[in-house]
Amino acid sequence: MTQFGQVSTLNLTSQNNLVHVSSLLAAARGGCLFALKDMNTLSFARSDSMGHKVKFAIGNTSTIRPRKDTSPLKVVCIDYPRPDIENTVNYLEAAALSSSFRTSSRPKKPLEVVIAGAGLGGLCTAKYLADAGHKPILLEARDVLGGKIAAWKDDDGDWYETGLHIFFGAYPNMQNLFGELGINDRLQWKEHSMIFAMPNKPGEFSRFDFPEVLPAPLNGIWAILKNSEMLTWPEKIKFAVGLLPAILGGQAYVEAQDGITVKDWMRKQGVPDRVTDEVFIAMSKALNFINPDELSMQCILIALNRFLQEKHGSKMAFLDGNPPERLCMPVVDHIRSLGGEVRLNSRIQRIELNEDGTVRSFLLTNGSAIKGDAYVFATPVDILKLLLPEDWKEIPYFRKLENLVGVPVINVHIWFDRKLRNTYDHLLFSRSPLLSVYADMSVTCKEYYSPNQSMLELVFAPAEEWISRSDSEIIEATMKELAKLFPDEIAADQSKAKILKYHVVKTPRSVYKTVPGSEPCRPLQRSPIEGFYLAGDYTKQKYLASMEGAVLSGKLCAQSIVQDYELLLTRVQEKLAEASIA
Repeated sequence: MTQFGQVSTLNLTSQNNLVHVSSLLAAARGGCLFALKDMNTLSFARSDSMGHKVKFAIGNTSTIRPRKDTSPLKVVCIDYPRPDIENTVNYLEAAALSSSFRTSSRPKKPLEVVIAGAGLGGLCTAKYLADAGHKPILLEARDVLGGKIAAWKDDDGDWYETGLHIFFGAYPNMQNLFGELGINDRLQWKEHSMIFAMPNKPGEFSRFDFPEVLPAPLNGIWAILKNSEMLTWPEKIKFAVGLLPAILGGQAYVEAQDGITVKDWMRKQGVPDRVTDEVFIAMSKALNFINPDELSMQCILIALNRFLQEKHGSKMAFLDGNPPERLCMPVVDHIRSLGGEVRLNSRIQRIELNEDGTVRSFLLTNGSAIKGDAYVFATPVDILKLLLPEDWKEIPYFRKLENLVGVPVINVHIWFDRKLRNTYDHLLFSRSPLLSVYADMSVTCKEYYSPNQSMLELVFAPAEEWISRSDSEIIEATMKELAKLFPDEIAADQSKAKILKYHVVKTPRSVYKTVPGSEPCRPLQRSPIEGFYLAGDYTKQKYLASMEGAVLSGKLCAQSIVQDYELLLTRVQEKLAEASIA
């Protein structure tokens, strides 16, 4: 498969403008092309709770959007080809699980399954239950789909999101979901690289490039060996020796590392602290929004195992637009086409129980009670704990949930008055003490494209000390860090690039904090309460607290309900018989 991509958008309206795509591709490795409309010139430029909106007046500027009567600079980004992931073991395994719902025996009486939460876990539970012939009734408390991938449109028509979402080649269930919905073309694949900012060399990046010609894990090993800026050869060797137990011990060894932090594990293996500082601080914050002295080493080893064992495992893609419309709505349309329901603004006030401790209904804040043949909670674990009935709290299955606590995270969006040069058409690891990863979404995402301004989306983490701070304080701290990343273009006092507006989205409790000892507390999707199930990335599945984990949790939840069909049907029939006698 070629390493070069395809020109996705090109706007050169002059009839004499003949541009050879091959010459563009040769010049545009990993970047964007900038074309001047109506001109015979083409040049390459290196692109090596809801927040509040604030606008800053700049001269006579009243909007950040270009006027319709002007000829703005056009950005032409490179989409890399979809990687060949369909023949991997994990992809085929995920495809087989998806197929099992469509090919299962049609139920004599479809179950009505009430599901709380329209994040990826709830959406996928509903989707696969509908595929199996059942009727999901999906309830979402807010007026927006997506849960942790929710997004909102502001008064200018610009989107701002809950997080910076990346779709990896090593996400087989997510990749299958895109294929099943017929929306593979909505993923914008980037070159196979991991790109880190250089704190000691402001404005420069250090790259780990995975060669196309090598299989896994050789391509990953080559990427590490070829990088000379971040680690010395002695450090690489010590790190490789330290990883040998994980390589030789396999999955059993990986699971046994849940009880030790990344930092302690590295020291135990004799890996220099500088390796942790150079690589794993950034990786820990990207995976779980916390630092290596808190993160369980099992989390890192799971990620390394997934990303390095598959040739395209660490290859990244951006969604081509906002998640609620571009990903969640196709799932909703699929559910509804099969007879399911999706209801927004349906917040659950209480889980009402029968005398035997099973669920009688979900009582909504508007006073209505929603009844079903089975019930699923697909909300974040912290919301479930708030609504857990008193009668259930001492059951070990639910009591262990107290050890799972969501981690705070802040997502920052800043619109600047100019196109920043020191960005890249990719995800970037900031290696900043306050920031995790960032991207210029005006370059990486088609819907967010802007010809004349940059919109940086940044993950502010760790965020525990900042979640209660004002938006202006967070922006001020972010600008100080950006001044280090963009020394020639951004100054903390806005004497260079100026802020047009910003949004700060705070999530006080996001994915569960993957600290040592948390793995045994993750619940299976089938609860001990007959007819009650859980979905969400915190539930037991082989992937991390991630979008892939949420999708797989939904499939496993749906699978449990399908497997329990006869039992659940018997319960329904017994209730009907009791009602007729009464």
